[in-house]
Amino acid sequence: MQNPADEDRDLQARLRRVLTACAATGETPAYRDLAQRAAVPGPHGIHRLTLALEAMIREDHAAGRPLLAALAVGRAQRGPDGRALPGRGFFHLLAELGRYDGPDHGPAAAACHADEVQRAQAYWGSRGSSGGT
Repeated sequence: MQNPADEDRDLQARLRRVLTACAATGETPAYRDLAQRAAVPGPHGIHRLTLALEAMIREDHAAGRPLLAALAVGRAQRGPDGRALPGRGFFHLLAELGRYDGPDHGPAAAACHADEVQRAQAYWGSRGSSGGT
């Protein structure tokens, strides 16, 4: 049996591979779809997914990279233009990291997310098409 720290690293590696491919194609996958594509084990797969995405955000932020996890979105929250947004915890974490100072929903949150997605696609998309990280 694998220890939990190794399982977390393996999960994050799978998520990075899936999300890097999504960056290359311009896709923003919903959490449930992402969990399936990255083979996130249950029970509580979406909870495990969100913890892994938060860890990835912290890692990318600390390394000065665009946030690959910004590509993952929920089904419940939508921006004014109807596009899917991440859950409110995404914006709370960005505020904690000093990357965003605004509400966790509405036009400001949608604009913040759109900016993070654009930067992630530009940076990570080229890695997805070349196969490197």
